[in-house]
Amino acid sequence: MQLTGIHHLTAISAKPRENLAFYTGLLGMRLVKKTVNQDDVRAYHLFYADGRANPGTDLTFFDFPAAPERRGSNSISATSLRVAGEQSLGFWRDRLKQAGGHTGDISEVDGRLTLPFEDKEGQRLVLVDDGGAGSASPWEKSAVPAEHQIRGLGPIMLSVRDLARTEQVLTGVMNMRRERDYAAPDARAQVHVFAMGEGGPAAELHLVEQRDLPEARQGAGGVHHVAFRTPNEEQYHTWARRLNELGVRNSGEIDRFYFRSLYFREPNGILFEIASDGPGFGVDEAMDRLGEKLVLPPFLEGRRTEIEKGLKAL
Repeated sequence: MQLTGIHHLTAISAKPRENLAFYTGLLGMRLVKKTVNQDDVRAYHLFYADGRANPGTDLTFFDFPAAPERRGSNSISATSLRVAGEQSLGFWRDRLKQAGGHTGDISEVDGRLTLPFEDKEGQRLVLVDDGGAGSASPWEKSAVPAEHQIRGLGPIMLSVRDLARTEQVLTGVMNMRRERDYAAPDARAQVHVFAMGEGGPAAELHLVEQRDLPEARQGAGGVHHVAFRTPNEEQYHTWARRLNELGVRNSGEIDRFYFRSLYFREPNGILFEIASDGPGFGVDEAMDRLGEKLVLPPFLEGRRTEIEKGLKAL
């Protein structure tokens, strides 16, 4: 039983209008679902993805009026987004620098060309060249040319106080494998790469042990959790049984309507999710109309008037 890659990553924004403009306008991603946080309906849950809303391409945001994140250890410290080729990285370097904000330089990290940058709230992002591996589903209405569009999520970077404890869960519970190590760009630490499924940039976690950092405080510009793909409901149920049999405290099975979820914290406190690939975002909207209106799962539809009154205008 194998997880097949990164399913989605959920971050926090205190400025949903700016967030929407940045990710759909500047980054050219598609808003594939405009809904609410099912556990706190006062907050939007915005999903950005590729043109077909494929699993593994979702970068999502909770709209929380939070103070800025305090950076530190025991946190998800960077989110990679895949693009195809050095020419695309050059396109993005120029586009991001023209837009202002914090943008680094193109450099090789772990054998791949990368370009680090931040959004307007300090969300740490990295464009990584995936060599064009795998399929792509460009969005025809994007402001970004199809050949340069973001193809999906890449490696996710975690900072932890105790590498051994997290590794035990990754390999002993989640069936990942430790593939290699490399020197961090600042050369002050080793980064340890854990892969799942067939591996590659869409199916990796990169961990760095940083015992000397203060513990991060979650907030705007930070990450809430990362989710891993399981291909179908049968395997999803098997993962739920496995967590229970191994004594891993977890949320139990939760139906998010667009996918099924299991939540648990690894030993350093970072929130993990295992999510099924289906049924997908087309379950309640036509594929060519995704993200155009506020949609609610059936169990919240009866509260629509109340929920809409509590949301900010986007």
